[in-house]
Amino acid sequence: MNKIAQAPLDQLVSRCQLSPEALAAIAEAADAAAAIEALESNGFLAEAVRLFAHALPKREAVWWACMCTRLAPADAGTPGREADLKALETTENWVRQQDEDVRRQAIGQARAIGFQTAEAWAAAAAFWSGDSMAPPEAPAPIPPPPELVGVAVAGAVTLAGARGDPRLQNDRLKRFLLSARDIGAGGSGRVAQGSR
Repeated sequence: MNKIAQAPLDQLVSRCQLSPEALAAIAEAADAAAAIEALESNGFLAEAVRLFAHALPKREAVWWACMCTRLAPADAGTPGREADLKALETTENWVRQQDEDVRRQAIGQARAIGFQTAEAWAAAAAFWSGDSMAPPEAPAPIPPPPELVGVAVAGAVTLAGARGDPRLQNDRLKRFLLSARDIGAGGSGRVAQGSR
């Protein structure tokens, strides 16, 4: 997975709030890829999601959040679904174009949704991937804290994983981790949709 961050593992782990049991599972891991593998193989799927969210480069992490929301969409009758889909489309456009206006549209849509859905958190991740959180007219940029993108991506992926039948949540998270591995290897992250 050549796209996995080369940041020190301890720095990435410090952003993930892992339980003592999860930390014990990765005690021998030499890098992020090995730690993710250890977490998943020991059943710490949510923790593996969080570590992946921080280990992928920002743009790829945001794309992963988008792919997960596509893999586990909200039901057709869900209130606010149209606004969610609009935010998701805006976020995907930002990943493709890296356009500043689109990035700012994404956060506006996340705010309008109230940060309640996977799509809203994906949109927030896109915004926090930029150089500044300040309004365009601000005299100086305000860089986002480096962990915000990973936090938002993990939130998006986790919320998408919680949709549908709760008995299938672990299966969804495993599919999401397959998607992240594909993105980490330079792929599109599109994996087969399973049961909801």
